[in-house]
Amino acid sequence: MKPTIQSIRLSSGIELPYAERGDPAGVPIVFLHGVTDSWRSFEGVLPRLPESIHAFALTQRGHGDADKPPTGYRTRDFAGDVAAFLDAVELEQAFLVGHSMGTTNALRFAIDHPERTLGLVLAGAFATYRGNPGLVEFCENAIAPLADPVDPGFARDFQQSTLAQPIPGAFLETAVRESLKVPAYVWRAAFQGFLEDDFVSALGRVNAPTLILWGALDSFCPRADQDVLLAQIPDACLAVYEHAGHALHWEEPERFAADVLTFVEDRAAPSSPGISSAKQTERVQRDADASKIMATEIIPAATANPCCSLGPEIKAATLRPSTIPNREPVTKGSAI
Repeated sequence: MKPTIQSIRLSSGIELPYAERGDPAGVPIVFLHGVTDSWRSFEGVLPRLPESIHAFALTQRGHGDADKPPTGYRTRDFAGDVAAFLDAVELEQAFLVGHSMGTTNALRFAIDHPERTLGLVLAGAFATYRGNPGLVEFCENAIAPLADPVDPGFARDFQQSTLAQPIPGAFLETAVRESLKVPAYVWRAAFQGFLEDDFVSALGRVNAPTLILWGALDSFCPRADQDVLLAQIPDACLAVYEHAGHALHWEEPERFAADVLTFVEDRAAPSSPGISSAKQTERVQRDADASKIMATEIIPAATANPCCSLGPEIKAATLRPSTIPNREPVTKGSAI
């Protein structure tokens, strides 16, 4: 089933496009893209999810075909839109899946609305922006002087710099076109918001179970940031994509969808929509099996608490050395 593309006006008056797919009675997941992307960032992921997942992929304010107000691009503004969106589609709770900037907005939502957050999947996540010298320099030298019309070559380099593996050329062209829909003032305001809204000290307030997905070839989000997220978020675990870069959901959409699905099925409450009694029984058995091996398999988080059942490889991945392969520095940008 192809997703349905529509728009919705929030209580704030902001209108956001979104893609919707799956059984309306299924488990709700809201997907949040990275900066200058749109709902189409998850175009390769949505078809790989079963009908039991009720998926919503938002285009966030200032991006794609969404409304572009002159102000309002702080992290709390984006998170507030998520809350208003849930209200508009009459959902009390949902899982949130974010990429890059979307992870930051998802974390802010989880801190501000813990009762509405069923779980988080964070792909290409930063623990801190101000603590990333390369990002600070990029904001000062490339984003601050940006003016309309945004150079198509800049937008293309921006998107290509996130990749460690080839992706379909047509999809790359789509990503570039979506970036060019974002006016320069939104680029500047969004990046400024990253630096000003650094809330690493509040990560301990994230109560939701959290799956962190990280590409080992990601030059922009260091492994050290993933370790901070693991240490600060009480119920977090990490899966490493050995051959992927920052845009791991573009490079390996099939695995990404499978990891999201497994995490959601494991963590959805027994009464959650879309989870069959057979699946509940299977999850209980997996939890029992996991408890038997916890004595020998350690997850480097604040407490050794497996938040999902992605299999032995996820636990092994969390124990790999914190190394990032040497790569040439990217000077034209990255999808944050």
